Amino acid sequence: MIYKTYVKRLIDFILSLVGLIVLSPVFILLIICIKLDSKGPILFKQRRIGKDKSEFYILKFRTMKIDTPKDTPTHLLKNPESYITRVGKFMRKTSLDELPQILNILKGEMSIIGPRPCLWNQYDLIAERDKYGANDIYPGLTGWAQINGRDELPIDIKANLDGVYVERMSFIFDVKCFFGTIISILKHDGVVEGGTGELDKGKTSTPNATTSEGKDTKGII
Repeated sequence: MIYKTYVKRLIDFILSLVGLIVLSPVFILLIICIKLDSKGPILFKQRRIGKDKSEFYILKFRTMKIDTPKDTPTHLLKNPESYITRVGKFMRKTSLDELPQILNILKGEMSIIGPRPCLWNQYDLIAERDKYGANDIYPGLTGWAQINGRDELPIDIKANLDGVYVERMSFIFDVKCFFGTIISILKHDGVVEGGTGELDKGKTSTPNATTSEGKDTKGII
């Protein structure tokens, strides 16, 4: 209980502050590449579901063109590859587009490890997570589900894995998720561009049943 209530938040703050300083050269390089690659803002913000189903705006580096339909999950776009910028394709494969969420962690809206925050309109996923108490904790930059399937997971399995994280949440388990994420990124595990639920292709995807994170071009810088 002490870890979940106090220690985890302290670790999040310290590591995100250190990460922001250490990764500042990477931030600068990505900002330059984004501006040179396509027109539009550097960052975008998007409505997501946070702790206790409160809403907040997640921050990401822009990876898609400014004419991309807003608040639409990638897999629901017709020919999603056509909307992704050249730099964006690289950032999405390496998850570098997620780096601005360090600011969300510093603000206390997210944790380093936890369930990935749902889009505000992913009602089925939100409802499934309610069964496991996964909406009662801070969402994370990465989590147990992200190293066990990522975009390939149908919502029921994803929510179940988020529930496993809730039950096993501890310093040791967070460390396991952290290093598991690094391995997954290096191997590009579970990345299905423009698709979701690849492990369950027999099911029909709907806007409310997607596990794929939607993209938005609402820029802020």
